[in-house]
Amino acid sequence: MHRLFAVCLLVLACCGLVCAQVGTGGTILGTVTDPSGAAVPNVAITITNVDTTAITHVTSNSSGEYLAPNLQIGRYTLRAEAPGFKVSEQKDIVLNVGDRRPIDLKLEIGNTTESVNVEATAVAVQSESGEISDVITGQQVSQLAANGRSIYSLATLIPGASSNMVDFQNPVPVGGDSAVSYNGLRVSHNLYMVDGGEDYDRGGSGNISIMPSIDSIAEFRQLTSNYSAEYGLSSGATFTMVFKSGTKDFHGSGWEFVRNDALDAGFFFTNKAGKSAPELRFNTFGFNISGPAFIPKVYNKNRDRTFFFYNMEWRKFIQGGLVNQTVPLTSEYGGQFPSSTPIHVPSFSQISPALQAQYAALGLTSGQAFPNNQIPASLLNPQAQILLHAGIFPAPNNGSQFVGGNKLPTKVREEIVRIDHRFTDKFNIFGHWVDEQNSQTYGTAQWSDDTLPTVGDTFVNPSYSGVVHATYSISPTLLNEIAFNYNGNRINITPYGVVSRPSNLTIPELFTGNNLNRIPSIELQGSTGGGSGSRYDASSWPWKNKADDYQVRDDVSWMKGSHQLRFGFSWMLYKKIQDLFGQTQGRFFFNGNYTGNDFADFLLGYSNQYSELAVQDSGHWDNKSYSAYIQDNWKVTPRLTLNLGVRWDGMPHTYEENNRQSNFYPGLYNPAMAAILLPNGNISPSSPGLGPSPNSILNGYLFYLNGIGIAGQNGIPAGLVKD
Repeated sequence: MHRLFAVCLLVLACCGLVCAQVGTGGTILGTVTDPSGAAVPNVAITITNVDTTAITHVTSNSSGEYLAPNLQIGRYTLRAEAPGFKVSEQKDIVLNVGDRRPIDLKLEIGNTTESVNVEATAVAVQSESGEISDVITGQQVSQLAANGRSIYSLATLIPGASSNMVDFQNPVPVGGDSAVSYNGLRVSHNLYMVDGGEDYDRGGSGNISIMPSIDSIAEFRQLTSNYSAEYGLSSGATFTMVFKSGTKDFHGSGWEFVRNDALDAGFFFTNKAGKSAPELRFNTFGFNISGPAFIPKVYNKNRDRTFFFYNMEWRKFIQGGLVNQTVPLTSEYGGQFPSSTPIHVPSFSQISPALQAQYAALGLTSGQAFPNNQIPASLLNPQAQILLHAGIFPAPNNGSQFVGGNKLPTKVREEIVRIDHRFTDKFNIFGHWVDEQNSQTYGTAQWSDDTLPTVGDTFVNPSYSGVVHATYSISPTLLNEIAFNYNGNRINITPYGVVSRPSNLTIPELFTGNNLNRIPSIELQGSTGGGSGSRYDASSWPWKNKADDYQVRDDVSWMKGSHQLRFGFSWMLYKKIQDLFGQTQGRFFFNGNYTGNDFADFLLGYSNQYSELAVQDSGHWDNKSYSAYIQDNWKVTPRLTLNLGVRWDGMPHTYEENNRQSNFYPGLYNPAMAAILLPNGNISPSSPGLGPSPNSILNGYLFYLNGIGIAGQNGIPAGLVKD
């Protein structure tokens, strides 16, 4: 069976269904010599993991060199045996993630019944690789202060790191902060990996997919320059984390991390004003348990085959949100404005003849101030009054300002499980699964222009990560790894508060796609003559997003003479289903262009701009990539090692599964069908080049299609650009 498995792995290595990104373990390598410095071939080297008793066997080659790649991080003992020499044993070898730990052995003449014990040096110089990287161990992770308990806040500890992070990171993936620039490169150019699999939402502005508990991390390494060809797709840093794993002994721990405003000092300005500090409640609590998975006298009796690690953590965060916004005075709702805010009659050139006659009948002159700064009641738009009584604007409580706060809870429940299993000394496998459930409440609608607490939203973001990684030692000089990785997340945003259209609101809509029958967005943009700048906007919500990333990889390590070869292939499929952004409920803008005041324009119903999304359609986006690499760490002499590598990445353009995208192509434009423009800049309905929309949802609407290419039609690539 194992031989068949090895053949299958080799076939996969040749076929290329693999991913070249690793980062789950380390490598021990070195040269075996006799007292004269001559190489000693065929030395049997046994490497034992102290914590799990897992054993790895390798043999030195004709040059006396040996290589033990992809060892699990931890503590090791190395034992070397050869006829005519004493047994050499080195203890307390600490192997970190991504290490290439050189352990050279000098055998002494003698019997194999004699032994020489050597303690490994505490600090090992990475003389076998030119990469620039830093390791933060599990002990350092647990001991370093991390505000917000974010593992990514420790990413700024290395030279060359520059952070855009706020002082306190929200304890969630989306909306949390992993914005660290390395060596001046963009933060979106970093790559985050957990147990060798990506922790990265490729279509989410570089957001991470999961934020693992800081107490679940065994250690992590940040590679910032000159790293191996096996790492790709990032011009910034590669951030590799490894989860803790079980050992032959049981271990457990629990924790509670607390921040509370009752324990904090007050702020200078709030103290001076006699007010209490903003509310803050942050509780992170959970536990770890790990050990051997066994059934006494039935399964894993020696506790050396199967191991587990389980982490459970809750994060509960409540922070008082502060709104300090200029809002319309309630006395202005009826059209009466203070003398400090002069309101003038709209210019007759801006309004229709029917409205001009209405103003003239009231004795109002174009461009002049309203008498007593009062808009007559007969001119007030009844739809605006309905919206005011619906409560889209809060009443001011501090002069012309609304000042208030609300509780913004964040709740996270995360479970992490990792299983390690050793079939034989040559064949082992491990895997993890992460289930992270996040829920947040926002006092104002996020990702929008909203400035008012009358509408907010709930943000639900479950995230997942899974890895299965198998390793088979085909021979003492040839090792193969195959792995599957999945990471994904869901986003569901739902508005709450003053959302639904009042039953007597009759503002017409252009289309019929208003989700939840929402109130149109009302955006007061300020004006030269005064104005509040208040913006009520329920945004695109309700809104949903689904992202899934699947990866398969194969990596081969082969020691051939003085060449330490590593090569592999990869394949990745990223799928994203995401609603369009835009207001299907409509969006009105008021800038004071008519009366000199944005709110007065609103009372009259004079909007300077209106937009409406026809339908909140969902795009089904696919992105595939594949890569191949070969790395040769060539030990030219005992003191000179060349790190040689080449990598190829194929990244076809993202495409929409149903070809629902288009672009303008100059080569498709026909000058004979140039558009006829009206004096107001609009395209004349009789203009050539107009045609029905290719989207069946918009049947009956004409669009200017001259020069427009539709994906998947008439030779236009699915991704709109030739790969």
